Amino acid sequence: MVSVFVYGTLLTGENNHFVAKPYVQHVQPGAVHGRLYDVGDYPALLLVEEGIVEGEWLDVTEEGLQAMDELEWYFGPGHPDNEYERSWVRDISGEREGWVYHWPGPPEDLPPIDGTSWRAYRKK
Repeated sequence: MVSVFVYGTLLTGENNHFVAKPYVQHVQPGAVHGRLYDVGDYPALLLVEEGIVEGEWLDVTEEGLQAMDELEWYFGPGHPDNEYERSWVRDISGEREGWVYHWPGPPEDLPPIDGTSWRAYRKK
């Protein structure tokens, strides 16, 4: 089993959750340090110490991680075709850690999302 922190369209009830759902063993709310940016139909997370991003920890099988890698266009560490990178993070509580998909560098021309939650931002 693998833990993955999700904060956007892979969240329970969001439009891409179906990709992970068959492989999910457990879901737990959580938060990591970072900032969200609006890419349009989905958010991008920039891993920085300032800020908090709310989401969920999904415990998934290895097959689930592979399915999410495909969705997120993650082909391996530092691959030139990656849309997102995948890094190891710790929940702000210190009680959980696992993988997260994040934007690989400073988000050029992307508007920052006010607040800590993609769901709350979308509802505005």
